[in-house]
Amino acid sequence: MSITPERKEALIKEHARAEGDTGSPEVQVAILTDRIKTLTEHFKTHAKDNHSRRGLLMMVNKRRSLLDYLRKTEGDRYLALIAKLGLRK
Repeated sequence: MSITPERKEALIKEHARAEGDTGSPEVQVAILTDRIKTLTEHFKTHAKDNHSRRGLLMMVNKRRSLLDYLRKTEGDRYLALIAKLGLRK
């Protein structure tokens, strides 16, 4: 259900703002998005896994909070991130 360390490292390199950046909202949202996609696939075969569903809802709420923060502070970074990740329609 979690992502592999190699995949996480690739996401960090792709979305980092500077060398060694792991805490910026862009990196955190990218990692959460990947984990959410993985769990969504998991629920297609395990529909009654309510314990993992709770974790999914917490991840979605955390991502929403980070995106709200990013939109309030720096709107251009927010727009670039949602376009890159394909979050909004």
